[in-house]
Amino acid sequence: MEGPIKKVMVYIDGTEQSITAAQYAICLCRSTGAELTALFVINSRALNDLVKARIFLQEEQEEYRRDLESDAEKYLNHVRTMARQKGLVIETISTSGTVHQEIKTKISELDIDLLVIGELSRIRSRRDELHNEAERAMRNASCSVLIVKDEDRIWDLFERLV
Repeated sequence: MEGPIKKVMVYIDGTEQSITAAQYAICLCRSTGAELTALFVINSRALNDLVKARIFLQEEQEEYRRDLESDAEKYLNHVRTMARQKGLVIETISTSGTVHQEIKTKISELDIDLLVIGELSRIRSRRDELHNEAERAMRNASCSVLIVKDEDRIWDLFERLV
């Protein structure tokens, strides 16, 4: 019998919540046989906004972009290592652009059935709400979205996975 979930994408942004989401996605894909892709998006829109607001000079933007690319590689390597430890093959993708748009594009390109994201941060202001890219991705995704909560439970589940 073939299940409804064949392709899963987990959004990685370097937060603990996204690593917890990756752990859950690995467990889910191991138990369902679904393919797993991890996506990290470098928020180039935010970088451009920092230059326009004269918070960054152009040279500083490039240096910060290189730092973000290094972070993306580090986090994706970490998720790849976690998946391998649990016997799962994972595709990792690093891209740049407006986060929620890149997630939506990759969902469509890769024919993703389920987007897995970490627990959303608490909204403190209307401005935070407008800039919460994970929430925007969740609302704009063309597939089902799973929000991972309960870090301790997920950790135990991941550790027991053989």
